[in-house]
Amino acid sequence: MVRNAEADRVFQDLRAGHPRALSRAISWVESEAAPAPALLEQVYAQSPHPWVIGITGVGGAGKSSLVPHLARRLAGNGVRVAVLAVDPSSPITGGALLGDRIRDAAGEQHARVFFRSIATRGGQGGLATCVADLVRVAAAAGHEIVLVETVGAGQSELGILQVAHSLVLVNAPGLGDDVQAQKAGVMEVADVLVVNKADRPGADDALASLQQALLLSEREAHMREGLNELPGGDLHWHPPVLATVALTGQGVDELCARLREHREVLERQGRFAALNRLHDLRRMQSYFREVAQRRLQERMDALGLAQRLQAELDGEHGDPLAAARQLVDAVLPPAPAATPEQPKETRP
Repeated sequence: MVRNAEADRVFQDLRAGHPRALSRAISWVESEAAPAPALLEQVYAQSPHPWVIGITGVGGAGKSSLVPHLARRLAGNGVRVAVLAVDPSSPITGGALLGDRIRDAAGEQHARVFFRSIATRGGQGGLATCVADLVRVAAAAGHEIVLVETVGAGQSELGILQVAHSLVLVNAPGLGDDVQAQKAGVMEVADVLVVNKADRPGADDALASLQQALLLSEREAHMREGLNELPGGDLHWHPPVLATVALTGQGVDELCARLREHREVLERQGRFAALNRLHDLRRMQSYFREVAQRRLQERMDALGLAQRLQAELDGEHGDPLAAARQLVDAVLPPAPAATPEQPKETRP
């Protein structure tokens, strides 16, 4: 394990629940500061998995207004909630464009709710590349629930599945036609669907359209919203479609109740622990790719071959594919071909 005295101090402060330590740890991980690897090793080794709720949907649906209400409702009975709000990256600084905004605009911030805006920094599907690490950092600071609000990249925003146990898809009337909503890839994996701004014209039609879309498959046609106990003891979750008004908090209590019901179903099915293992496996694989790519780049730079091949490409008949193969062969030589095993001689 990598050891770093400063990381040790911050980790101890994290475990003690100091908000400044959490802010500092997040900044380290976001900026890939020198103490971050040592801190993350302790975080992953000693911190539990929190319940991660993903909040996604197209821009303009009101996710940022809904999340503070949801966070405060979930922070009852002594539960601590962290909100990681992923914002677009600044093209100049790389930081969160909206990071200086007041996230909790719906009233005074709850004492057990921590808000932090983080930048996508090139992450795919409206998700920051470091969000899996930040989720566990928040858990190390004692937050049992982590809400991850994505940017809202569009129909195929599935990166949130890498970290979330429960996924909320937020829609709103007037943001697009019904066909677009029904073919959205994220709708197929959402656990709860929300029509926000339900006080606007067209909200009832949007609710009905989503409910009908969820019943199109033969298996779902006779399911009721929420938990369905099937013959043989199997459990099936049919996504409920809820109406909310984020500006007033209307419908948020029911949303919290449905999310807690979904968490209970995951526990009963054994899927909560299975998802934790899957998330850890995916993080291991992504970190392997990060380290391998970095070391390959270092080796290419040391060989100086990339610069020579780039110069050759400037010629009239440069071949980028051949240049790429030369780079790969130089950095990762092909494995020698296995020699066929010779048959043993048998004596008469």
